[in-house]
Amino acid sequence: MANKWMLSWRAFLSDKVAVAGALIILLSLGLALFASWIAPYDPNTVAEGSSRLMPPGSEGHLLGTDQQGRDILSRVIFGTQNSLISAVIPIIIAAAVSVVLGITAGYFQGFIGSAIMRLMDVFFAFPAVLLAIAIAAILGPGLLNVIIAMIIVRVPYMTRVVYTDTLQESQKEYVEAAKAFGISDLEIMFKQIVPNVLPSLIAYGTTLAGVTIVTVAGLSFIGLGVQPPAADWGRMASDGSKVLMQGHAYVTFIPGIAILILSFAFSMIGDGIRNALDPHERSKVKEKKKRRNEMARNAA
Repeated sequence: MANKWMLSWRAFLSDKVAVAGALIILLSLGLALFASWIAPYDPNTVAEGSSRLMPPGSEGHLLGTDQQGRDILSRVIFGTQNSLISAVIPIIIAAAVSVVLGITAGYFQGFIGSAIMRLMDVFFAFPAVLLAIAIAAILGPGLLNVIIAMIIVRVPYMTRVVYTDTLQESQKEYVEAAKAFGISDLEIMFKQIVPNVLPSLIAYGTTLAGVTIVTVAGLSFIGLGVQPPAADWGRMASDGSKVLMQGHAYVTFIPGIAILILSFAFSMIGDGIRNALDPHERSKVKEKKKRRNEMARNAA
């Protein structure tokens, strides 16, 4: 098992796109953790008169100011905190719940498995974004309620991944051998099957984190997410849309770019993890690297 993870780690490091995504996430994490020291201004300080809607690069404001005179760069930096929290925490909690539900449904099948998966099918009947909007509207605006909404929305999708992998694993010989030796069902499920379904869940969950960032930003954009004066990229884009047609597109454009970059970084990592954990994909990566080396030698 240790050798398998070492091979996967090396395959991940050889994927330049995935490594670039990881560096972006690490940079974002650093900004979130040290925002108070990095941000040049207080993100909620309101200015008057000529300090409002200053273009990028004006009077010490690298990215300009918004319609209330607040420094956009500082708000983008502090907005990283809410974006990472709303992306990572729901995925981690949803993954934990999904492992329990998916393993149970896939291992026992029968009535228990059917009941769990039919419940998940109820959530699949609604588009994820509309379901998130409905739950957030019922719970009310705020970061905590957004996190709860995203957990509820993500659990069915992640449970389906675990369930599918568990069905395949439960038919393999090592499970039959464990049953023959009298090992308990719980031990088989969580000590032997779980390690084999985690790679798919990790890869899928990382990709979902990027989608979650966009969804949470959308909820904030329509007023159901993080509330002012807290710095949030979706809310910043919403506020900037009010002055978009007045020649101040940067107020909306800058937080929009931040949302795009961070969500895309999670997608790059997710693809890299999937390729690194898949033996077939690892062999393809090795073959491509071998061909590139041969071409380099021939060119030399």
